[in-house]
Amino acid sequence: MHQALRSRTVFRPAAGAPAAPGPRPHPQHVRSLIDADALRVLHRAARVLLADLPDLTDRLVAALQDQEPAYRAAVTSDPAAIWQEVHRSLRHSVASLIDPRGSRDAARRCSWKIGATRAEQGLPLDALLHAFRLGGSLVWQGLIEETCRTAPEDVRLLVHIAADVWNFVDEHCTLVADAYRQVERQLAWRRENRLRVLAGALLDGASRIADLPETAQALDLPEEGRYVVVAVTAGCPSDAAGARAAHGRGRRVYWHTGVEVDYGIVLLGEIEGGSEVGSGSGSGSGRGSASGSRDVGTPGPTSAVPPASGSARTGVSTAVSGLAAVGDARRLADIALDMCPRTGGTIRLTEHLPAALVVSTPDLGAALVERVLGPLSGLEPADEAVLLDTLATWLACDGSAQRAGERLYCHRNTVLNRLRRYEQLTGRSLSRPADLVEISLALTARGLRTR
Repeated sequence: MHQALRSRTVFRPAAGAPAAPGPRPHPQHVRSLIDADALRVLHRAARVLLADLPDLTDRLVAALQDQEPAYRAAVTSDPAAIWQEVHRSLRHSVASLIDPRGSRDAARRCSWKIGATRAEQGLPLDALLHAFRLGGSLVWQGLIEETCRTAPEDVRLLVHIAADVWNFVDEHCTLVADAYRQVERQLAWRRENRLRVLAGALLDGASRIADLPETAQALDLPEEGRYVVVAVTAGCPSDAAGARAAHGRGRRVYWHTGVEVDYGIVLLGEIEGGSEVGSGSGSGSGRGSASGSRDVGTPGPTSAVPPASGSARTGVSTAVSGLAAVGDARRLADIALDMCPRTGGTIRLTEHLPAALVVSTPDLGAALVERVLGPLSGLEPADEAVLLDTLATWLACDGSAQRAGERLYCHRNTVLNRLRRYEQLTGRSLSRPADLVEISLALTARGLRTR
């Protein structure tokens, strides 16, 4: 970006003078002390420029087309609007040379409006500032040419007002830049706010079908794709940022920042013509080689999602098809997040579906614990803990008393005796499949409740 022109007046302290203490306040803007002859030459040349303003406008528009590619496109698309804008700006600028006090406010309003309008239209700021400096150069050149034509001997007097002309250009470049940046910030805030609204509605499952194309474009994600939602929360901001970075590495992902939980919409692969195109890290463009289409809920897609680090707690949903299903994936990610240990870790829902069933219906989980494990509550706490630990270990060992005994540092017969005692106390049979399912779910629900 071009820097605004600065006054060429340099302050040089007298020899031996002490340095000025601290920053000095900006001096009030006052017109240079110019003699009457210099003012007369300036006003005479400026009036001629004002009278021949259409020709000056044509010259500036031609210079913009020749020297500024961004304006070249704008002139081609709407030449009348560009000509009027340039004409209006030059008129205010030249009038300010003749009557600074009377024309200054109107000139400032004109420059501010041009800066704001061009920001809304997306014209680069560098191109806009270049245009204003070209205009200043053209006016200065016009003043010199007119003075040379009518009174060559007076050209030397123009040096006295050169600083005022270029200070005017500098002031209006600053005005234009301020207006441009202010509007640019407003537009960025509106875009970001709109993006948050669209993403929030998508995650809440409240998006309208008609909004999905706009949402897909805003998030830079395909409407037809396979997605998981990653829910991340952490007590330490650096851990949360690290988890987000890890889950976004090598994949296209949009992060929606919440008050307590951040949600990442992670693209696993685009669906084209009924087949899935992967988007793993094997491709430099963010889209990997083709991979087979998978059923929703299979562990394949989410297995590539890395574990969280530090204190971050992360829940990863099962895979869903299409942006329209992201709301369902977000609810599943919340369930997985609820299953995470408080000390941190990553839970992939595809690997904990039975636990997800009891977490998603806590009342039924509590009822199942009471029904299946309640008869043990009358035992001494230590005795109850031994039976439950043995039962859980035996299930984790696929029903092998030998392996369970090795884990528990006891004989296999001890394991079998404890299991028979559980059957006697509860009236359930570990050889009956239906009872085994209920026991396994009850132990899972109890473990989640006591975390």
